Amino acid sequence: MSTKWTVTIDCAKPGELAKFWALALGYAQKPPPAGFASWEAWFAHHEVPEEEWDDGAYLSDPDGSGPSLSFLKVPESKVVKNRLHLDVQVGGGRETPWEVRWPRVVAAVKRLTAAGARVVREHEMQGKPDHVEMADPEGNEFCLL
Repeated sequence: MSTKWTVTIDCAKPGELAKFWALALGYAQKPPPAGFASWEAWFAHHEVPEEEWDDGAYLSDPDGSGPSLSFLKVPESKVVKNRLHLDVQVGGGRETPWEVRWPRVVAAVKRLTAAGARVVREHEMQGKPDHVEMADPEGNEFCLL
């Protein structure tokens, strides 16, 4: 039996970064815990001070197959390269023929740069573009392939 897990991203603006990643991954805001009509109701029930209600944001895979994502507000900014990054297989992954995969990657690069990401570098394999290394609006690296 596998164990459920969550990817947690430290950031300055949890709500804004969660919106970006919802767009990038097709995720949605995670529903509040059972028995609560909203996250605000859950926060109030657990006596979380109102000034902390925007200190986190939570996404989940609408299909229920991928991990959840948490975005937590931290005071320090990102200063070095990630030791862990996401490979977002917008093109279908390397098992998808290049002629099908690459136009999907290019379209995703355009969509995500319009949403605040930036291209770090385009990588080649066997003389063809293979994947694009990007940074989200707060500088966290990820790859599109």
